[in-house]
Amino acid sequence: MSEKNIRVAQDKRTKKSVAWEYVEAIIIAIILAFIIRKFVIQAYKIPSGSMLETLQIGDHILVNKFIYYLKDPQRGDIIVFKYPKDKKRDFIKRLVALPGETIEIRDKKVYINGILLDEPYAVFNDSENIFNKNHPAYYIDLYARNRDNFGPKVIPEDSYFMMGDNRDYSQDSRYWGFLDQELIEGKALIIYWSWNGSQTNLLKKVRWDRIGDIIH
Repeated sequence: MSEKNIRVAQDKRTKKSVAWEYVEAIIIAIILAFIIRKFVIQAYKIPSGSMLETLQIGDHILVNKFIYYLKDPQRGDIIVFKYPKDKKRDFIKRLVALPGETIEIRDKKVYINGILLDEPYAVFNDSENIFNKNHPAYYIDLYARNRDNFGPKVIPEDSYFMMGDNRDYSQDSRYWGFLDQELIEGKALIIYWSWNGSQTNLLKKVRWDRIGDIIH
């Protein structure tokens, strides 16, 4: 084989080697991205106002999916989980009561083991009588009897009681029951982007003051 032919063969092998390195790098990147998304960090968008004022509609958040491999969920954690009634949907609520605790709600106030829970994050925007047939919440869960008064009930093992911060307008454990630990996906960590779709002024659509906020 001539020197020219040898160089051509070497060049072909080099090109194939470089091409395979690119393919290998892409495959590794895809695998790492899948692992990170599945087990470490995942992005979510807030679609509803059930967590107002803590989380706004249009907030984009990062969720720590690894933390609960290291420790158990704590009261006050804001958690993303699979909705027990439809596991294809993701919900986000605040953890209010832990396994073994007794929860009771009396006139919108939450009591854990008979002690009033301090909840500076909770908001109540509805002063109307929900037992009025014209009220939008009237037909929720047997005429919304559980919204303002609930329990007392003991939280089962490996289960949690979840509530939205926007207490008068949140579909949470008062309506669909306790959250099984296996449905938990992770803890809300930080707001990385916030978009106010209701704003007509393009410059005001981005909520710059919320970007980078730690969620608690």
